[in-house]
Amino acid sequence: MAKKRKISLQEFLERFGTEEKCREYLFQMRWPQGFVCPKCGCKHAYTMSNGRYQCTNCRYQASVTAGTIMHRTHAPLTKWFMAMYLVSNDKRGISALQLQYQISVTYKTAWYMLSRIRKAMENRDDTHQLKGIIEFDDAFFGGPTVGKKRGRGTEKAKVFVALSLDNKGSPLYLKMKTTKDIKQKSVKEFAVKHIAKGSTIKSDGYRSFGPALTDFVHEPVKYTPKGEALHWLHIMISNAKAFILGTYHGLPQKNLSSYLAEFCFRFSRRNFTSLFDRLIISMMAFTVDD
Repeated sequence: MAKKRKISLQEFLERFGTEEKCREYLFQMRWPQGFVCPKCGCKHAYTMSNGRYQCTNCRYQASVTAGTIMHRTHAPLTKWFMAMYLVSNDKRGISALQLQYQISVTYKTAWYMLSRIRKAMENRDDTHQLKGIIEFDDAFFGGPTVGKKRGRGTEKAKVFVALSLDNKGSPLYLKMKTTKDIKQKSVKEFAVKHIAKGSTIKSDGYRSFGPALTDFVHEPVKYTPKGEALHWLHIMISNAKAFILGTYHGLPQKNLSSYLAEFCFRFSRRNFTSLFDRLIISMMAFTVDD
C-alpha cells in the first residue's frame, strides 16, 4: 500500500499559488488531450481575459469549472484550492468560522464553499456501491429530548449506516445516510442504491430489515452485551459523532447529512496517498448543466 502523504504549504503554493496555475491544472483535468468544444467538438480556442476559452469555430465560451461544484463561482480559484487544501490536510475537518479567517472571505462565502465541497464528497461516494461482507444498522444522532422516547422511535435524526469489510474482517468503505424513518421501504431504497446486489449483509435482525433485504444474503446477528456484534460499525458511529461534535460543535439535523458525507469520504480514503488530489477529482465531477 502506498504511503499516505500530506502536501506541504510550500509545495501547495508552488503548485496553486496563482489563478493561472489553478486554471491550468483544471484545464488539464478537464481536457487532458487538449481543448474540445463541448458544443461543436472543435479543438481550437482563444483564451479570453475572463479566463474562459472561446471556440474558434462556433464561438462558444467554455469554463474549466462549468458543470462542476464550482460552477459560476465568484470566489477566486486560489481561494477554492486553499479551502480544499485546508479541508484535506486536517483530519478533524474545518468549520466555516475557521475557514473564514484562514482564507480571508466572509462567513457566508466560507459556509458556501464548505457546503459545496461536502456536496462533491457526497456525489463522488454515491457513484460507488459497497460489496462483499457488509455490516448494516440504523443509528440516531442528536441530543436527547427531555421526556421523549429513546432508541428506535426517537425524535433524533435517523441514519442508515453500512460498512464493508475485507476478508479479514477489517473495515474498508463506509456509507451513512439520513432517513425519514427505518421502515421496510426506506431500508430497501438505501440498500438497493448503496449496496451491490448479492452482497452479504449482517444486521441486528430488526423486523423491517429482513423483508427489505431479499436481494442480498441477509445474516442477522444476535445482540451481545459486550458489543461484539457489528463491532466495527458501532465504532464508526461513535467516531462520526465525535468528529461532528469536535469540529462543528453540535449535531443539527439540518446539516447532518453533509457532515456525515464528509466523515465517510475521509474514512473511505484514509489509505489514499493524497486526500487533496482525491478531493479535487471529486470537485471536478460534472454535477450541473452549463
